[in-house]
Amino acid sequence: MSNLARIGILTISDRASRGEYPDKGGPTILEWLSRALSSPWEAVARVIPDDGALIEATLRELCDTEGCCLVVTTGGTGPAPRDITPEATEKVCAKMLPGFGERMRSVSLGSVPTAILSRQTAGIRGQSLIINLPGKPAAIAECLQAVFPAVPYCIDLIGGAYLETRADFCAAFRPGR
Repeated sequence: MSNLARIGILTISDRASRGEYPDKGGPTILEWLSRALSSPWEAVARVIPDDGALIEATLRELCDTEGCCLVVTTGGTGPAPRDITPEATEKVCAKMLPGFGERMRSVSLGSVPTAILSRQTAGIRGQSLIINLPGKPAAIAECLQAVFPAVPYCIDLIGGAYLETRADFCAAFRPGR
């Protein structure tokens, strides 16, 4: 078996999926992870519309079929009627980790008062951690920086791939090290 970790990057946007504008969230996640991770990994990227059944099916595919130890989503976390990413995430996860959303909102509130409207969350499906991020590139980077120090250890605890970070960019925390 390969030591190459697989990470799902899922953009959820009606307009980006139709090609009405370029996906900016997925490339922002990819660039951030490329800077943060020092261990070998590969991205498994998807761009889909805001459709609950499709979001659920894609999350299951990325976790169960593609073997992603981490799936990072962008988009669909606001209060608008078609923003249903957190609900789809909850449906496919065995355990929810509300601390991720709490931390992301706390950090984002320092930048914009509307961060209180965001419904980011995270959860566990098998050996995969799923994290819902906001859709704006600046908020994506800010939120990843806030929560990622806990991500490699969380993935260790659920039996996923071992991720190492570049300490000068984002130091991962593992107890006893």
